[in-house]
Amino acid sequence: MIAVTDTTKSPHARLRPVPVEAVKLADGVWAPRLRLLRDVILPAQYRKLEETGAIDNFRRAAGKKQAAFQGLFFSDSDVYKWAEAAALVVGSGEAPRLAHMLGMVVEEIAAAQQPDGYLNTFFMFEKAGERWSNLKDLHELYCGGHLIQAAVAHRRATGTDGLLAVARRFADHVDGVFGPPERGKRLGACGHEEVELALAELWRETGERRYLDLAGFFLDARGRGAISGQEYHQDHRPVREQSEVVGHAVRQLYLCAGMADVALETGDAGLRGALDRMWSNFTERRMYVTGGAGARHEGEAFGKDWELPNDRAYAETCAAIAGAMWSWRMLQHTGDARHADVLELALYNGMLAGLSLDGASYFYVNPLADDGTHRRQPWFGCACCPPNVARTLAALPGYCYGTSAEGVWVHLYAMGAAQAALPDGRTVALGQYTNYPWDGAVKIEVEGEGEFSLFLRIPGWAEGMAAVKVRGMMCA
Repeated sequence: MIAVTDTTKSPHARLRPVPVEAVKLADGVWAPRLRLLRDVILPAQYRKLEETGAIDNFRRAAGKKQAAFQGLFFSDSDVYKWAEAAALVVGSGEAPRLAHMLGMVVEEIAAAQQPDGYLNTFFMFEKAGERWSNLKDLHELYCGGHLIQAAVAHRRATGTDGLLAVARRFADHVDGVFGPPERGKRLGACGHEEVELALAELWRETGERRYLDLAGFFLDARGRGAISGQEYHQDHRPVREQSEVVGHAVRQLYLCAGMADVALETGDAGLRGALDRMWSNFTERRMYVTGGAGARHEGEAFGKDWELPNDRAYAETCAAIAGAMWSWRMLQHTGDARHADVLELALYNGMLAGLSLDGASYFYVNPLADDGTHRRQPWFGCACCPPNVARTLAALPGYCYGTSAEGVWVHLYAMGAAQAALPDGRTVALGQYTNYPWDGAVKIEVEGEGEFSLFLRIPGWAEGMAAVKVRGMMCA
């Protein structure tokens, strides 16, 4: 089962996902882009990762190549995001060329891991003595989080444990370093959130409780001065006391996703309360009409309430993706259509704007008004957005449906078919016929045994206009 966020066994989730491979899209928006992802985008991104030295950094770390480190200090994360996207695509259908590329990348990653489990190619050789010396700025745990997410996706897509073993050794190393000081460990957390949600997913995949506990530890370390004490790093107060989305937009929304993941597993009421407050603040006061996040170029950050300039908007593509990730997890908690509304908004407008129609260029920044000089680029010195778009597209079929003990839930509307497994073992076949989003008419055919409910999202923008017919008969 390929699910980016697998809440199948999460005790405090209302919904469970329908796997990526169980959904086949045939619409005019997502299906062409999924083909483009497989045939054009991921092969081109692989070439860029080779050209810029991001993959060579792993060869250098393994002693296979004598060269200087290339790129930014967190370039490992770009390779991991690419690997996650490639794994999801490989696991969803025939992609032999991509499978070969993925296999080579996984080999390079595994060869670079140090004997104690540590893995970060920036901290090799001349910087080997500086591990964990600057958690605030140097993104070691952030990179590790993307390693873990790639490894979990690879395990679910291929059924093999090679990359997962690498990720577990790294997580075990981190668990040996960080934790309660009274246990002889170190208090700390990363200046760029990511490892929290990754560790929660590693717990779901392995059943190893200490990974979930470590995710909770990193959440609880915030607001204790372990990072900077600043809003920019969401370190200004403990997470359960936070009420506004502040600071660096991607970091804040990744934090919210991690908090939601831990709450799905633990039922922590303090986390849920903070999430609800921040959700209201984000969607009612600090989110663009596109689902974009981040009003300020300075610090790639949120502004004040209703500070949402058009031509000066930052609205990083990664921030829209982070908002979609958080929305998805909130939807798993509640089944509430408003969370699916924001998911849809961010996917269609905030994320998709970051990719050209031919799949060859990207936006990093997405202003809502421009004089014609802002143009997509084939790559960036800070290349976080392109592989983030890739892994989001690869996971997209898995965002379309959900199930619960009550029945099947339709979150997103798109032409295609799905096989949804109910918790009691029954399978429901769904067929969608629609020209959505250009046309709001949607026909759904359902095949399944026994009684179950079908939950159809009425989009917020269609309130008061929507109608439902069953076999031609209008429903109340």
